[in-house]
Amino acid sequence: MKLSVLIPVFNEKYTLAQMVEAVLVAPLPPEVSREVIVVDDASTDGTAVVVQEIVRQHPSVIALCQPKNCGKGAALRAGIARASGDIIVFQDADLEYAPAELSKLLAPILSGEADVVYGSRFLSGERRRVLYFWHSLGNRLLTLLSNMLTDLNLTDMETCYKMARADLLKSIPIRCNRFGVEPELTAKFAKRGCRIYEVPISYRGRTYHEGKKITWRDACKALGVIFWFKLVDDLYVEHYGHAILHSLSNTHRFNRWMADVLHPWLGERVLEVGAGMGNLTAQFLPRTYYMATDIDPLHLHYLSNRYTGKRPVVVQALDVAEATHFQGLENHFDSVICLNVLEHVAQDAAGLRNIFSALAPGGRALILVPRSQRLFGTLDAALGHVRRYTAADLEQKIQAAGFEVEKIFTFNRVGVPGWWLNGRVLRRKHFGRLQLKFYDALVWLWRLLERILPWPGLSLIAVARKPAA
Repeated sequence: MKLSVLIPVFNEKYTLAQMVEAVLVAPLPPEVSREVIVVDDASTDGTAVVVQEIVRQHPSVIALCQPKNCGKGAALRAGIARASGDIIVFQDADLEYAPAELSKLLAPILSGEADVVYGSRFLSGERRRVLYFWHSLGNRLLTLLSNMLTDLNLTDMETCYKMARADLLKSIPIRCNRFGVEPELTAKFAKRGCRIYEVPISYRGRTYHEGKKITWRDACKALGVIFWFKLVDDLYVEHYGHAILHSLSNTHRFNRWMADVLHPWLGERVLEVGAGMGNLTAQFLPRTYYMATDIDPLHLHYLSNRYTGKRPVVVQALDVAEATHFQGLENHFDSVICLNVLEHVAQDAAGLRNIFSALAPGGRALILVPRSQRLFGTLDAALGHVRRYTAADLEQKIQAAGFEVEKIFTFNRVGVPGWWLNGRVLRRKHFGRLQLKFYDALVWLWRLLERILPWPGLSLIAVARKPAA
């Protein structure tokens, strides 16, 4: 396990060397190694010379130099990209936050309880320096407003002592270049459903005479950031349609509709292949036994956060096309749910054979795939689709895997024009938030129109049965 300590610095030549020394000797658990990354944000006071001397004395320290001054957020973005650790912590260079307390922040993550830890200046720490009332009040008001819009109960949103899993931070785009990075990350952690913990820390704040940089202007900008990231779902870097899946997680009525369509064929011992963010998992529970699987580490973390300790739900990594992942699962389930998965897999025939092996004789596979290659567009590409299917093609592949096809039908007729318009005409890579809200609000109408509209639906659903022994 490695901890990457990111030290963004601008004009801190008198404190930086002392801070790096403190970080290098800070006590850490024996299983944790450290990586120190200093990001010089184009300092003008000679800090660059200090950085060079630090690297000369400590070759393990990594130094990054920004070509121009862009702000703390930009420096953190550069440091996160360079970090190779499993956990990342932000450590200011101004000596206000003590590296000796890094172990406090590490504990909830190492125990598996937290994805993110904030060091709070307002919990009862060992000690803190008494400073500006109005500055403290501003921090508390910003925290209050952030909590109201994120539905968190943080005591110190603006703390500069933030620690998180590296894979989580690397998957979040940082848009704010300056101090707005604090409310931005908080909003995104909340929307991503992260497990956030706070721990008390001591705080040795500086006066403005001593070099404190943040001002009331930054507080005003933070207000705008808080409201902006309440409205905007900019939660993932460009990677395999995570943003689309997160948007779809809020279409609760549509997910309920899909689940209602599938429920008549669902048994009690269920394997869900490609559960994603659990958009439909919750709709199928409770069951006697339920295994939710995915191949994506971010999705698995999200599922684990959501269902840890909730029996009888098991979260497990599983690649539908990899036969070794199904070893030990043979004849284990009476139902396998595979929704919007096979279109991502180059070897979909292998995936169907693996699903067949996991079913007990007489068990059913419920398979949903996108219909018609003529609808393939930019949305499909953004989601990583390899293909769309015809009913005949899907039936042939299911039968080749050994199944008996009980039924194949289409689903979501009203979605066809919208998918064609967004993906083929407008060439969009994601759905608009208001567009999805509108669509989800009218699901009651779409259910009625499903019986009337003359064209086939956006998706194909197959009910496939494993022959009884």
